[in-house]
Amino acid sequence: MARTIVNVVCLVVLLGTIAISRQTDAPAAAMTTAAAAFLDSLNAEQTAAVRFPFDGEDRFDWHFIPRERKGVPLKTMTASQRAAGLDLLRTGLSEEGFTKAESIRQLEQILFELEGRDIRDPDLYFFMVFGEPAEGNTWGWRYEGHHISQNWTVVNGTRVASSPQFFGTNPAEVRDGPKRGTRVLGREEDQARALLASLNDAQRASAMLNDTAPRDILTSNQREAAMQDDLGVAQRDLNENQRGVLWSIIEEYATVQPAAVADRRLMEIRNAGLGGIKFGWMGGAARGEPHYYRIQGPTFLIEYDNTQGDGNHAHSVWRDFKGDFGRDLLAAHYQRFRHEPVNADD
Repeated sequence: MARTIVNVVCLVVLLGTIAISRQTDAPAAAMTTAAAAFLDSLNAEQTAAVRFPFDGEDRFDWHFIPRERKGVPLKTMTASQRAAGLDLLRTGLSEEGFTKAESIRQLEQILFELEGRDIRDPDLYFFMVFGEPAEGNTWGWRYEGHHISQNWTVVNGTRVASSPQFFGTNPAEVRDGPKRGTRVLGREEDQARALLASLNDAQRASAMLNDTAPRDILTSNQREAAMQDDLGVAQRDLNENQRGVLWSIIEEYATVQPAAVADRRLMEIRNAGLGGIKFGWMGGAARGEPHYYRIQGPTFLIEYDNTQGDGNHAHSVWRDFKGDFGRDLLAAHYQRFRHEPVNADD
C-alpha cells in the first residue's frame, strides 16, 4: 500500500512538472493540445454548450459577478472531464496563477457556509471555447465564475493574448474557521500599501487621487478598457527602492500567466517606457480601510479595489489597452494576411 501511494504521488508530481514545462515553453501549443483533449472528453450535450464562434459576441461578454453563464461548468463534469478541464487551465496560468484561481474558487464554500445561497458554489466555474483549437489556428477560450474571469486568445497557433485578466476575493481575508488568515490577493495589497507608505510628502500629494475610494474598479467589465486620467506619482519621480516595489507589483499581476506570456507583457511595458507609469491611490491608507489603487502605463492598466464588505472584498484586473481579446495580435495578423502575395500556381 505504501509503495502504491508513493508511486501515485510520483506520477502526480511528474504530470504536474510536465504541465508546467509545457505551459512555460510553448503556451499556445500547450493550450491547443489541452483544449482539443478537453473537447474530446465531453459528451454531445456538453460539446454543444461549450463551443462558440470565434467572431461572435459571446467572446467579449465577460464578467466577474455571480450570474447565469454560458459554457460548461465543473459541476456537470465527470472526474475525467474535470481533470481535462483543469489541465487546460494549467496551460493558461503559471503554477502561482493556478493556485490563486483554485484558492479563489474554494472561497465560494466559505460564502456558502456564511450565506447558505446556492449561487455560492465552488463548482459553478465555466469553460467556453471560441473557434477551433487546432495547430496553426486562431481561437480563444475563457474560464469564468464568481471573482474569476480569465480570457485567452491564440493567434496563428503561436501567439497568446491573455486579457482581460480578473481575480477577486470575498472575503479578502478569511477571519474565522480553519482557513483563518488566508489572503489570496494579499501580496497585491501589501506591496501597494508599502509603496504608498514609502512616499515622501511631494510624492504622496501626487499619488493620492481622492480621500474616498470608488465602490469598484472603474473599468468594470467594459469590452474595451479606456485609459484613465493621467494622474498619480510617476515612476520617474520615485527613488530606486520605490521603483523596485512598483515593478514588483506589476510582476505580481503579470506572472500569474505562463512565463512566456508574462515575459512578453513585461517586455512590452519596458519598450513603451517606464518613466511615465503612474501609481495612484484612493481611500484610506491604513489596512482595513476601504481603498483603491491603479497602475497605468502607455499600454496597460492595473486596478485593485478593496471597498465592499467593510473593506474585506477585493477585486483586481489587468487590462491591455490594445491587446484585450487579442485585438493587437489579430490586427497584425489580418494586415499581414491581406498583403501576402498570392502564388499564381495555387
